[in-house]
Amino acid sequence: MKRMTVALAIGALLLGGAATASATPAGSRVPAAVKVPDGNRHLASYHGEGVQIYGCANGAWTLIQPAAVLSKHGKPVALHSKGPVWTSIVDGSTVGASAQASSPREGAIPELLLKANLNSGDGVFGKVTYIQRLNTRGGVAPAGTCADGAQTAVPYSADYSFWVAK
Repeated sequence: MKRMTVALAIGALLLGGAATASATPAGSRVPAAVKVPDGNRHLASYHGEGVQIYGCANGAWTLIQPAAVLSKHGKPVALHSKGPVWTSIVDGSTVGASAQASSPREGAIPELLLKANLNSGDGVFGKVTYIQRLNTRGGVAPAGTCADGAQTAVPYSADYSFWVAK
């Protein structure tokens, strides 16, 4: 697998890897485990394209961080990075979150429900309460053992839905 640094991965995405699709609000196909609690309303959904960056320690692959660009109708609108954190490239607002629940997805990283634990700015992410990572494809750590210190970037995509309190 090809090694990539975070900067190269994000740069490549911004220069031409951003998706052209846009996500739709979470609907009935969302697994029960990752549904957003009552009292929240859908704010926005974006399609994310990027990589899950893994490092090798003690012969096993471990997630270091995601590096992805979120887009709407082919236009980049946010960056997704370690934390996990999402930062709007339109208005500078940020949301950080922690996983609350997951739902497995065959051949892909799991779908997630994340609860916001950090908000900054008055923009789109300034008041986000929950994030869903849905429709995941790829991003799974390589199988087998690895050489300590090695890194690899595994392509993935997902739809991210952002929610705010009613």
